Amino acid sequence: MNQENLNQVYTRPSMSRRYEVWFFKLQLADGSGAWWFRYLTTNIGRPDGGGCSSIGTKPLQVWATWFPREGKPQSFIQGFSLDGLQLTNRGEAFRLEHGLNLITHDGCTGCIQVDGHNLDWNLRYHSTSGFSMSDVGWIGFSRTPHTDAIFDGEINFDGRKFTGTPLGYGLQGHNCGFRHRNLWSWAHAFSINEDGSHTTFEALEYEIGLGFYFRKGLLWHEGRLYSMKKFSKEVRERGSMHWSFTCSDPKDKVAVNALFDGSGENLQKIPYTKTDCSLTFEVSNNSLAQAQITIHLPGRDEIQMNANAGAVLEMVGGQN
Repeated sequence: MNQENLNQVYTRPSMSRRYEVWFFKLQLADGSGAWWFRYLTTNIGRPDGGGCSSIGTKPLQVWATWFPREGKPQSFIQGFSLDGLQLTNRGEAFRLEHGLNLITHDGCTGCIQVDGHNLDWNLRYHSTSGFSMSDVGWIGFSRTPHTDAIFDGEINFDGRKFTGTPLGYGLQGHNCGFRHRNLWSWAHAFSINEDGSHTTFEALEYEIGLGFYFRKGLLWHEGRLYSMKKFSKEVRERGSMHWSFTCSDPKDKVAVNALFDGSGENLQKIPYTKTDCSLTFEVSNNSLAQAQITIHLPGRDEIQMNANAGAVLEMVGGQN
């Protein structure tokens, strides 16, 4: 599957219970902070207009969260009805548009007003690789169409302008599912190496049920993708936002030791809505997380990845 196909819409207009989200996170090149944006559709096939009208969740939402280097995050969510939504069909080149809010495979714009705050953005992004982390058909998937994204453009927030070429570094993701998992941990780290090449490491775990878990780590390094499914020495502490583990692939004799630290004032907790419209649940996200990554490749000295282009850690469920 090529990078553009990883962004194609999965949800059909008739699906009454499903979320699908396109998101991106960028750490600003000037080091002043990070931005997290989401374009989310929920239950667009429900006969009552989609979303979860019983608890006030709109079928289309645009999210923007500002993570300043110093200070607490600020999150803004604006909901929209299905009227005016233009969404491509499965198999077509991806495009989601509603008024001034637009996202395609390589660019996006946004314009929201929430509680007296005004935000707008116009961004372009490109990368060298994208991949699917988990894909279980109608049940759900987690994809990263851009794992080492470079962003150009501008963001305007209450009169403050962020602009640059590059503006920042990060990733663009695409997730979809019949329901959200009761427990998950997800992290991504991005390093710009001395020779100008990029290294990224992404890891995901979630509960499957009956005591079983999905776990996978993906390393993009020197133009090659390494997939690791064997996890050991795992320590997960949602309360302190720490996740450490070793993941490996005995066949390729590759291993990664990872430590993600999402503690501190940059931690943001946001309510997500369950697709059955029963209630909301809390998601912990720090898009200015710290990461220590050690890479072990056969016949090579160990490589220390410093995540100088940013790291993010997200957790749901488990210890609060």
